Amino acid sequence: MEIDVLQQQCLACRRCGLCETRTNVVFGMGVPDAEVMFVGEGPGASEDEQGLPFVGRSGQLLNHYLEAIDLSRETNVYIANIVKCRPPQNRDPLPEESQACMPWLRQQFQCIRPKIVVCLGRVAAQQMMDPGFSISRDHGKFFEKQGTLFMATYHPAALLRYPVNKPAVFGDFVNLREKITQICEHTY
Repeated sequence: MEIDVLQQQCLACRRCGLCETRTNVVFGMGVPDAEVMFVGEGPGASEDEQGLPFVGRSGQLLNHYLEAIDLSRETNVYIANIVKCRPPQNRDPLPEESQACMPWLRQQFQCIRPKIVVCLGRVAAQQMMDPGFSISRDHGKFFEKQGTLFMATYHPAALLRYPVNKPAVFGDFVNLREKITQICEHTY
């Protein structure tokens, strides 16, 4: 299935209660054949308003980290979330909401076929990598899962609240750059 067709189907989704309070479905954005895919937990207020992932203050911070290692949502990465609709008051998605949305993310993954997935934050890492994943302990480390490399780092919104972790995240992005150089076909 083409990513555009999948997106059109997702825009009409009513699989969970989040559809009742959303302004827009936030499907994802970026290059449809990206070798690197970033996954967050869910859209916030700015994302719900615009229908695009990571466009608020945390998205601006993410863009700075991407630019620092020659990545960009316009040219060589894809960005999505576990849930496609904003949870009220930016709470963590409920298990049933995440379960309802995971098929969309799996299909996005199948369309894009990234070589590296970067989970942004604890919720995404626990959903995609391991329910017991600890960001503070395991951020920046790569784990292979069914032929794809996964890495997690702190969510940009958490960095806005706790800027003391910014140097550690920069180190995670430097590690990501090195891994891209090692395994990706395209030169970035």
